[in-house]
Amino acid sequence: MSTQTSMLQPGLGEPVQAAQQIFRHALNALAEPGLVQVFSDVPALDRLAPASYGLCLCLLDSDTPLWLSPALDTPVLRANLAFHCACPMVAAPEAAAFALLTAAEATALPAFDPGTDRDPDQSCTVILQLEQLDGGPPTTWQGPGIPDTRSLRLPLADAFWTQRAAHGFPKGLDFFLTAGDSVLGLPRSTRVMRALQEVN
Repeated sequence: MSTQTSMLQPGLGEPVQAAQQIFRHALNALAEPGLVQVFSDVPALDRLAPASYGLCLCLLDSDTPLWLSPALDTPVLRANLAFHCACPMVAAPEAAAFALLTAAEATALPAFDPGTDRDPDQSCTVILQLEQLDGGPPTTWQGPGIPDTRSLRLPLADAFWTQRAAHGFPKGLDFFLTAGDSVLGLPRSTRVMRALQEVN
C-alpha cells in the first residue's frame, strides 16, 4: 500500500444524497447572506472543519484550481482532496478559482482574482475557516437576500473589511465562512456596515 493511499479517509457516507444536501446549504448560504447553515453527517479532515470539508467535497473538481492555506496544507489534506475532488493545487493565489483560508490569511485578499466588471463571475470563491462565527465587532449587513438588515459579529480584523470593499461591485470575492459544522455566506453583493461606516 502506498503512503498516499494509506492517508486516505472516507468522504461522504451517502455521496449523492449528502452532496445534494451540502449543495443546497451552500446555495442557501449565498442566497441568504449571514444566515447560518448547518451541515450534518460530514466528517472533519485533518485540520479542516466538517463544514469546510463538506464544501470542498461538493464544490471542487478538476476544473477548479485551489489555493491552499499554509496553515491547512498537510500531506493528508492534499491526498484526500486529490482523491475525492481531483482539484489541481496552485501556488499562485491569482490563479485560484477557489481558496481555502484560515483567519491568518483573511487579510491577504488582494492576491486573489476579483473578476472584472464584464465577467465578475470569474472571481475567486473563498472558503474562510474560523474558530467561531461570533465574538467579533458588530456589523450590519444589507443587500439581496436580507430582509431589512442582519447583524453579525464575525471575529475578523478591520483590514478584512477594508480589503473586501476595495474591489468595488460587481467585482469582488464571494465567501463561505465556516466554523465546525456551520457555514454562512458573504457574497460580493452584500453591503456591510461597521460602526456607522459602510465597508461594502
